[in-house]
Amino acid sequence: MNKTELIQQIQLKKSFLCLGLDPDLTKIPKHILEKNDDSIFLFNKEIIDATASYCVAYKPNTAFYEAYGIKGLQSLEKTILYLNKNYPNHFLIADAKRGDIGNTSTMYAKAFFESFNCHAITIAPYMGSDSVKPFLEFKNKWAIVLGLTSNTGSADFQQLYLNEKELYATVIETCAKWGTHDNMMFVVGATKAELLTKIRAIIPNHFLLVPGVGAQGGSLQDVCKYGLTKDIGLLINSSRGIIYASSGTDFAEKAAEEAKKIADEMSEILKG
Repeated sequence: MNKTELIQQIQLKKSFLCLGLDPDLTKIPKHILEKNDDSIFLFNKEIIDATASYCVAYKPNTAFYEAYGIKGLQSLEKTILYLNKNYPNHFLIADAKRGDIGNTSTMYAKAFFESFNCHAITIAPYMGSDSVKPFLEFKNKWAIVLGLTSNTGSADFQQLYLNEKELYATVIETCAKWGTHDNMMFVVGATKAELLTKIRAIIPNHFLLVPGVGAQGGSLQDVCKYGLTKDIGLLINSSRGIIYASSGTDFAEKAAEEAKKIADEMSEILKG
């Protein structure tokens, strides 16, 4: 999916919501666990069907599948196949946070772009250019580079000063030179909304994937105040606050209600 197509979907739905598909067998409703030998896929399927009209993107975090071994990866594959077949206009992000030397990065890119057929993958850029550039060689695919994350531990490295500039700013500025705003996004946590002005000064036209709204305490209004561009330029991710809105038989319905609340708020923001 290219940038124009993504923007068109956002404009069509008046939403820039990305839903994180992070299944946890300790939180999936009991009736789902008792019903099917692939509870993860069934849970995801019902969540997807209930929320698709309010989202423009889905983001399965691969750790929540890898934790269950081969069976979990099979659930991930089935989830991706279901999305690509039934909801091909949704932007599909593999939240895998890969990053390694060049030939290994190429194999990670092939895995998620070709074998799994995702549109984008999250990347940790710590190892430098050869951990990022191989992902940029694939047409209509996206590298989503970790820039300034929402976790408290981000202060350990990302906000340290290097040559009178915070390290995250150097990372974003440098990585942006390797790609373009048509094939690279950056992860910026919603809990760091006050720094979006500085980030937008570096990358005024790139899309940002913004986790941390909702359960982590980030403010949608603040993120939009400092981060919106003329092309919207934001994908706001929410996971736990939507997919675990209920642990009962109404879990999909409640997930849809929570997704609609956020989408409606986004629609109002875009009107303004």
